[in-house]
Amino acid sequence: MDEGHKERERNRTQWALRERVKELTCLYGIAQVSDKTDLSMEGAAQRVVDLLPPAWQYPEATAGRITLDGTAFCSAGFSEGPQRQSADIKVDGRTRGAVEVFYTERKPEADEGPFLKEERSLIDEVAHQVGLMMERRQAEAEKSRLQSQLVRADRLATIGQLAAGVAHELNEPLGAILGYAQLQLKSFGLPDHTGHDLEKIVKASLHAREIVRKLLLFARQAPSQKSRINLEATLKEVLYLLESPCKKAHVQIVLRLSKGLPEIEGDPGQLQQVILNLGINAVQSMPSGGTLRFIAEPEGNDVLLAVEDTGVGMTQDVLTQIFDPFFTTKDVGQGTGLGLSVVHGIVTAHGGSIHAQSQPGRGSRFEVRLPVAGEPAHA
Repeated sequence: MDEGHKERERNRTQWALRERVKELTCLYGIAQVSDKTDLSMEGAAQRVVDLLPPAWQYPEATAGRITLDGTAFCSAGFSEGPQRQSADIKVDGRTRGAVEVFYTERKPEADEGPFLKEERSLIDEVAHQVGLMMERRQAEAEKSRLQSQLVRADRLATIGQLAAGVAHELNEPLGAILGYAQLQLKSFGLPDHTGHDLEKIVKASLHAREIVRKLLLFARQAPSQKSRINLEATLKEVLYLLESPCKKAHVQIVLRLSKGLPEIEGDPGQLQQVILNLGINAVQSMPSGGTLRFIAEPEGNDVLLAVEDTGVGMTQDVLTQIFDPFFTTKDVGQGTGLGLSVVHGIVTAHGGSIHAQSQPGRGSRFEVRLPVAGEPAHA
């Protein structure tokens, strides 16, 4: 073998070694990005795409792009070129984006167009690693959400126990105040101002007793009378009550019901209260008018009741607190902050669930899921 051939082989070996080092450096950089758990997925994608050009055979003519759920992250000075190599990014078996490498000027043919077979392995691995990053961050976000729900559920349970205790303690003195005030009102010869003051006492006592009743509902200690309920009929009864406030507020009611809605089991009065509270809240969120939609449809073993409005919406911070007792965004004197907490208590007491979605300026949607009634027992 002549010296010239040996030199060419040596140069080729050194070139191949440099290419492998570039590829390993890229993968090492991706591993470091992956370890940065405090880095957002957007930040991680940008760092990964910046690692791509130096890892390919012609770095000076290489441009990289990573697309995730329709959002593109590009390397510096990016432009699409005539030659392209790509790999899909998959998360839980579903394609969520792609890793792309472009040569901005034509290069000689190699194993895959101008690209090396090792570069095919590299881009596939990059796509795989980006998919794993997305999976990990989704899992962490879900874990955080579940922990938040657990903390909130524990807090609600504790508040419910306290509310029940306070409500029982208040009922006896409230009953005494109300009873004595009503007895005094029946007395003859009371001065006008005294009668007026007694009426105020009665009114305040009745208001306080209503709050106690709502606290007991929230704590799920109020007795309920359950029966099989036709949700369509119940909805129409409540919408009749909402017609007047909706008309005054210039709110249009839209009712969308699936045919043959299955019956649910529960306390008719309490479920009417759930629908009415959600409807009133929706109307109050639309000071300039809008549309209030009630949607009911079967969903597996449940019936889904959705209440949507086109109102002012809520921030994420408000959304996490709306079911907490006494939390309200209304002005002083316009609400006790018990409406949605009572709704939550009633729904959970019926074996159902309630969730809210909202964005500022884009309205809100409350989803109530209640189990379908079982088959009636036969004698």
